[in-house]
Amino acid sequence: MNAKRIPVSDPHASYLSYKNEIDAAIHKVLDSGWYILGEVTREFESNFADYIGVKHCVGVNSGTDAISLALRALDIGAGDEVITVSLTAVATVAAIDLVGATPVLCDIDPDTRYMDASKVQGLISEKTKAILPVHLYGHPADLPALQAIAKKHNLFLIEDCAQAHGAQIDGKMIGSFGDLACFSFYPTKNLGAFGDGGAVCTNNDALADRLRWLREYGWKERYISYYKGMNTRLDEMQAAILNVKLKHLEHDTQKRIAIAQTYQQTLAGLDLKLPSTKPGYRHVYHLYVVEANHREGLQTYLRDNGIATAIHYPQAVHQQPAYSQKIKGFHDLPVTNSLVPKILSLPMYPELSKDKQEHVIEMIRRFYSN
Repeated sequence: MNAKRIPVSDPHASYLSYKNEIDAAIHKVLDSGWYILGEVTREFESNFADYIGVKHCVGVNSGTDAISLALRALDIGAGDEVITVSLTAVATVAAIDLVGATPVLCDIDPDTRYMDASKVQGLISEKTKAILPVHLYGHPADLPALQAIAKKHNLFLIEDCAQAHGAQIDGKMIGSFGDLACFSFYPTKNLGAFGDGGAVCTNNDALADRLRWLREYGWKERYISYYKGMNTRLDEMQAAILNVKLKHLEHDTQKRIAIAQTYQQTLAGLDLKLPSTKPGYRHVYHLYVVEANHREGLQTYLRDNGIATAIHYPQAVHQQPAYSQKIKGFHDLPVTNSLVPKILSLPMYPELSKDKQEHVIEMIRRFYSN
């Protein structure tokens, strides 16, 4: 097999799976003559809100914008602190920094890799305004515990759902627990557009109105800015694509779960730590991330045998030069620090065929048999 024949993710395969539907939806938008915040975007917002089980969905330009807009809607900014995690896409912390607030980093659970709720209490100060957990790799954060902490201390709970469309706790969708929930529709996501896109979901009518004003210059009426807003709109083309793909999301989620189960069964017993799922939680496997003591050797061996892997992420946020001086709490992150040198993402996408799965598994087993 040629190198990179099996990618880590494959948004093009997603397009080919639903090509006729997607092409028809795109042409309908092109023929309509309306390309920004029109009927198609409103349709997607309604459909996605129904899917998550909330009253409102507000489409925006990206997942990063979704978080920063959520923070602005809650009047969180300079002088405020937001508790989040360091093992995440840098966008989580970048969005907090963009509004002028201070990220306070909490360590994670070593098995589920979500925010360790038992460590949150010690990070709360008089400046704390919100807790922002990340549903990392597709596993829900410990939302019941975090909800209780937020309620006790009168804090906002904002979910970073960028990697976990369709994840659930006891049958309830993530994105429906927090005051606000932020999604990304980057092409590789479980629900991915073919460009940038994002959304904020909420059950709060007033916050939904404010989000809609803030995403378009603070306009309550056209050209009249009542707030200092921004330009972060989900365009009609991406909304049309997302409307098509949303119909197939559950089917694709079941494929991801089946691939993960195959990995779990066939890679057990090797010198790898496989992902775990908390009982009652539905992991939707945006990424299938193992922990390997000999990561570089395994990654090289797989690459040489036609299998791409990735590291999510090669540096935690507190280790990155741009943010190391702007955050609090990073002196006590032993679990995060121990995971970063070991994590490795294996190929995971709904169109990953049985023969490609078998090739990935065979090569990993060969590496550990040498």
